Amino acid sequence: MDDHDHSHPHPAAADEAPPGYYEIMETAIRELLIEKKLIAPGEIRRQIEVLDSRTPALGAKVVARAWVDPGFRARLLTNGRAACEELGISFYDDTQLIVLENTDKVHNLIVCTLCSCYPRPVLGLPPDWYKARPYRARAVREPRKVLSEFGTEIPEDVEIRVSDSTAIQRYLVLPQRPAGTEDFTEEQLAAMVTRDAMIGVVKVNLEHRIDS
Repeated sequence: MDDHDHSHPHPAAADEAPPGYYEIMETAIRELLIEKKLIAPGEIRRQIEVLDSRTPALGAKVVARAWVDPGFRARLLTNGRAACEELGISFYDDTQLIVLENTDKVHNLIVCTLCSCYPRPVLGLPPDWYKARPYRARAVREPRKVLSEFGTEIPEDVEIRVSDSTAIQRYLVLPQRPAGTEDFTEEQLAAMVTRDAMIGVVKVNLEHRIDS
């Protein structure tokens, strides 16, 4: 007799479970759009592949270029999307990108209070904590305390500006360039820039350096 022969019931395997409400709705809408020829069968797959190809390394490249090229920095702060497109970073939707510069007097923090709107073309998928309700609520209400929990202490004489992303308008933080990096190459600078620095919850420092 097989060692696994016994009488207690097992739950159905995951692939045997009936589809849920949202899965049924997604399938129905997708099939309807294909039937109406509003999208091609492979278009959703291609869009997923595009999303999967985006990582914070793209944003870090943008930040590093802004640090070494004043002209690019000015264009980036004027029109973030157009400046990113100069570097070959495509945008797959109609969202606009506003780049906010950190200075000695202002520290910027990004949040989406309603859901998880995020600059995905330049950073990829958002981290779980960015989507979590506590961060979305507290970042607006008590940003200085939230930053402190990330290990980022902002002096009282520095203003913290919280920007709330929307479905059509996303934000990217241009962090301050760390002192002592005057001789760094653009690639070395990019290797220091983290995703969290471009959201605004941490600063860029020499400890983040990854030698190439």
